[in-house]
Amino acid sequence: MDASQLRELIRTILIEADLYSEDAVELLMMTAAVESRLGYYIKQINGPARGIFQMEPATEKDLWKNYLEYRPSRAEVIARFDTSDDRDLWYNLGYQILLARMHYVRVPKPLPPHNDLFAMARYWKEFYNTYQGAGTVQKAVEAYERYCLKENDHD
Repeated sequence: MDASQLRELIRTILIEADLYSEDAVELLMMTAAVESRLGYYIKQINGPARGIFQMEPATEKDLWKNYLEYRPSRAEVIARFDTSDDRDLWYNLGYQILLARMHYVRVPKPLPPHNDLFAMARYWKEFYNTYQGAGTVQKAVEAYERYCLKENDHD
């Protein structure tokens, strides 16, 4: 997926949802880069994760049940993108962006600065991939540099 187009889409959706910051945009870009090679994989091989952020259905359900249920204004914004299809995590890009953002919104620590790749990678590792995940801080930084930097974007 073209990084500049994805970045523009993420920015547009987050602005519309009143969830925008440049830090959030770049953290989602890094998450997509390390989780799916910026959309190269949209279904986990031999696993349940789906979409460019490789979110598992169990995480989606947890977000709705334990976070969004108690925040109706946020749930309402996401519901505009939700088609109520079990496959939204697989093919509904707007929904995926908002759910990944919500995953980070409920973290009690502030987002890392978008110009500190290692801080973003540590944040992703701790709060998205977790200690149980196979990802590493170094792989996250490398994925971001490879798939997200402007000089790698296509015209």
